[in-house]
Amino acid sequence: MTLDTELARDAIPDGDPMALFGAWFAEARLAEPNDANAMALGCATPGGIPSLRMVLLKGHGPEGFTFFTNAHSRKGSEIAANPEAALLFHWKSLRRQIRIEGQLTEVDVATADAYFASRSRESQLSAVASDQSAPLASRVDLLSRHTEAERRFADRAVERPRHWTGFTLVPSALEFWLDRPHRLHERRLFTKMEGGWTSTLLYP
Repeated sequence: MTLDTELARDAIPDGDPMALFGAWFAEARLAEPNDANAMALGCATPGGIPSLRMVLLKGHGPEGFTFFTNAHSRKGSEIAANPEAALLFHWKSLRRQIRIEGQLTEVDVATADAYFASRSRESQLSAVASDQSAPLASRVDLLSRHTEAERRFADRAVERPRHWTGFTLVPSALEFWLDRPHRLHERRLFTKMEGGWTSTLLYP
């Protein structure tokens, strides 16, 4: 097979982008040395000022992509003011990335409770102790709050703080990117339409 013939083959298939994400994610979990579920989360204020941080994907399916966080954090405040957001997965070992755009919705109480209960006790205590994104005078203050949380819940299960919750990004668009030789990379954009998905290749 000649190089031109090889480059002409579509390596990113048309079809169901959520199923394709699942296949790529399964491969990434085997190939990436650390945190294959790490994703960049992009939000913006109502005034359009962007912000970006890494979070961990904790669930995905036809309904979307779910992560958990402190709703009192900067990202929580931005989500409350403007639920439009974007995700980016970059798997360097596979030379692939996926961009996802859509709207964030908060998970229900039962889902938040169930995931909080699945975390290690130390992670639960840290969630109680931390006012995420708020100014911190010194590390001593954080450690003191952690010690107080340990004392408060010494003989019982750690309660989920009401502001510790999860969000699901319901996708309206997914773009898959695959490294190809000579920087002739392959990109396919899937866009949500009434009744299903449509897709098109994009110039690299």
